[in-house]
Amino acid sequence: MAKVLVLRTAGVNCDEETAHAFRLAGGEVSIRHVGSLLRGEDALENFDILAIPGGFSYGDDLGAGTVLANQLRTRLADDLHAFVDEGKLVIGICNGFQVLVRLGILPGWEGDKAASLIENVSGKFEDRWIHLRVETDQCAFLDCSGEHSEPCARYLRAPVAHREGRFVFRDPDMVDRLRENGQIALTYRVSAGEDDQEPGAAEGAYPANPNGSVLDIAGICNEKGNVLGLMPHPERFVHRLQAPCWTRNPPDASESTLESLSRAGDGFSIFSGAIGFVNDRADKIR
Repeated sequence: MAKVLVLRTAGVNCDEETAHAFRLAGGEVSIRHVGSLLRGEDALENFDILAIPGGFSYGDDLGAGTVLANQLRTRLADDLHAFVDEGKLVIGICNGFQVLVRLGILPGWEGDKAASLIENVSGKFEDRWIHLRVETDQCAFLDCSGEHSEPCARYLRAPVAHREGRFVFRDPDMVDRLRENGQIALTYRVSAGEDDQEPGAAEGAYPANPNGSVLDIAGICNEKGNVLGLMPHPERFVHRLQAPCWTRNPPDASESTLESLSRAGDGFSIFSGAIGFVNDRADKIR
């Protein structure tokens, strides 16, 4: 069974939801305070997946994710890089994405200064549901082709809740590099893909793109595809009933009401994709 470490510290407030999502997908989940790693009470090498959840770690007092990123960089850098280099999985959601970018693990090229997540163009905390498109199958969390994976949708819905989610680069040429490497994982769209219609790109327009990210980027992965960072919260939509409009979508003709209500939400596929990847990998090693 895939072993998942959900990391928490002061100000993190999505650890339980993230743990629930991984448990629902079949993972063996442990929620641990970062102090347990710093003191050597737990070791990253004992886990298959590291999840850094959303929230406001340490109050974001020195900038979103900065304090936690500095802790991990100064005390656990070798362990983190060994974890990633071994091909194990890392996901950073919202504040966790900000931490991974501050660390330089994402995009993973030029240290911690290649990219940044800065204040939304609106200047406001954005709390809304958005539409997403999956842009790559090179990311373990988004590739659902494995034997142990659930089917994936190309288009997803999820809520966002952040003030500093605008993804920008230090050098405009880095955008081309991200494209060429297939590292753009998720983008904001203007609507869901329905009736075989291709939903339009947000093209920076608010509120479809809630923060003004370049290229409508909602999430990126590293070049190996085993690290994913995203601003939306997939852990908040792992059950169909969590969607605000669930009452407007009647059950399919082939489903009972109970089957329809127990259906997974869009975000579930990200967690099941990760668990499926780990289980497929374990099968190959056996």
